[in-house]
Amino acid sequence: MPLVNPRLLLLVLLPLCLLSPLVAIAFGSADIELATTFNAAWLALTGQTPTELAERIIIELRLPRVILAMICGAGLAVSGSVLQSVTRNPLADPYLFGISAGASLGAVISIAGGWGGLSLPLCAFLGSLIAVAVVMVMARDGQVEGLILAGVAISFLLSSLANLVLYFGDSQAVQAVLFWTMGSFSRASWDTIVYPATIVVAAIFIVHLCQRQLQALMAGDESAHTQGVAVVPLRLGMLLLTALVTASLVAYCGGIGFVGLMVPHITRMIIGAASSVTLICTALFGAVLMVWVDLLSRKLLPAQELPVGVVTAIIGSVFFIGLLIKRRGGQ
Repeated sequence: MPLVNPRLLLLVLLPLCLLSPLVAIAFGSADIELATTFNAAWLALTGQTPTELAERIIIELRLPRVILAMICGAGLAVSGSVLQSVTRNPLADPYLFGISAGASLGAVISIAGGWGGLSLPLCAFLGSLIAVAVVMVMARDGQVEGLILAGVAISFLLSSLANLVLYFGDSQAVQAVLFWTMGSFSRASWDTIVYPATIVVAAIFIVHLCQRQLQALMAGDESAHTQGVAVVPLRLGMLLLTALVTASLVAYCGGIGFVGLMVPHITRMIIGAASSVTLICTALFGAVLMVWVDLLSRKLLPAQELPVGVVTAIIGSVFFIGLLIKRRGGQ
């Protein structure tokens, strides 16, 4: 049973999506007053040129970083929600199906090879597509069990290949790849957020259009068939869509785990899965969470920035240990 009304959660998340970025922007290597942050945000919204150094720092560095963090959180959360719906597995996320591993392998090859330009996102997307294609071939019938087993096997294989590329790479490339694989928004700029933002917004819109079919699929394949849902094409189409979203995010943000697994899980616990606003709540929750995780990674240690993926892994591990303890206590 839902803990709160879905629309109440939406009313809480909407202001948080506006206030969290402003708070996160104010903190960094040099803290900036909130009044200056509000003023810089207004300049950015109205297209005016900043005059003070602090305003330039906010508009040119911190604002793109916060926006990229929100895009990443929303995209990973929605991808996890879609995968959990099409597999009816509450623990499914892009990592489970080898999508993230494929994107990581493509990105590692691009970085280790010293290729520039658009090679990184293209290689990441190509890697994720190969992973999805191999998983589909291994599980031709599109059944859930086959997809999960194939995904786990491909994930391990592609991760091993990425490590092999790193083993034979030069030391400078290895350092760059190691920091990137642990996730970071430090490379965010206005130019780099356009591509992942377009992909994530389009994906959320497509998933919204397919909400009825996805909810029918969660009741089982036979039930979905009786409601006129083309189960296998829907499942494979959603896999391709999540591959595209994950590849675009991995290419620009690196490997950030547990968000796609944890956020949909928590959202369903709070408001259930059948509400019409569950998808948008999941996206907003993921966006807010990632903003605060990024802020935590920048402020946890003095004069150092922790990789975002390390922080999400710690939070996600603690969350699931707590979930396991709760389930054992309920038995």
